[in-house]
Amino acid sequence: MLGLLGKKVGMTRIFDEEGRQVPVTVLEVGPCFVTGLRTKEKNGYQAVQLGFDVVKERRLSKPKLGLTKKAALPPLNIQREFRTDSLENLAVGSEVRVDNFEAGEFVDVIGTSIGKGFQGVVKRLGYKGGASQGHGSMFGRAPGGIGSQAGGAGARKKVRKGKGLPGHLGNERVHVENVKIMKVDGENNLLVVKGSIPGSAGGYVVIKTALKRGKKNPWKVSNQKESPKASSETSAKQETQEGAK
Repeated sequence: MLGLLGKKVGMTRIFDEEGRQVPVTVLEVGPCFVTGLRTKEKNGYQAVQLGFDVVKERRLSKPKLGLTKKAALPPLNIQREFRTDSLENLAVGSEVRVDNFEAGEFVDVIGTSIGKGFQGVVKRLGYKGGASQGHGSMFGRAPGGIGSQAGGAGARKKVRKGKGLPGHLGNERVHVENVKIMKVDGENNLLVVKGSIPGSAGGYVVIKTALKRGKKNPWKVSNQKESPKASSETSAKQETQEGAK
């Protein structure tokens, strides 16, 4: 399973081959940096930790800043772990870009919905409201009776379990499955997906290979850190070639 971090840019529309307009969401995805690797031998599970969104050092907590400095990376504002079947091609410090996904694939997108504060049952739960809207009616958009009273006068009311009531709406983690990728722009780190994505413009999102309809592709990295042994061998070869010339 592949996964990347990004931001929601906004919504627009494109036209397909038959001229029909398709609503799409534009996401800025990556570049992400590998800040850590988790192995079954050491950690009991296999995963890769990615960081995204370079910010000033003063905006990060000391633990986050220490993690990025240890990996010799710039300060990264958001970091997440992704369970993966393979750690091939991955190393701490590697750069992972949006080209890990292709047009036509399906992904799962996780975002935080827009917070709308305290709302009534009509907006929050889709209740129809009272039938009587005449003058003096006290029903209107109220939730109606919330429970039954047993035991005569003075007995405590018993609210039915699961009864919908007014409360906080939005600002929740929302998982949208099987979102189709319409276009991948590797030069500008943009991913265009079909339909809407939870959250406001500028909000962070997590994009993962679709659990139900996704493809098992290997990780692609833009740059791979060489081991000290490999780098020394490379430099030795270069010196030999220059001496031969």
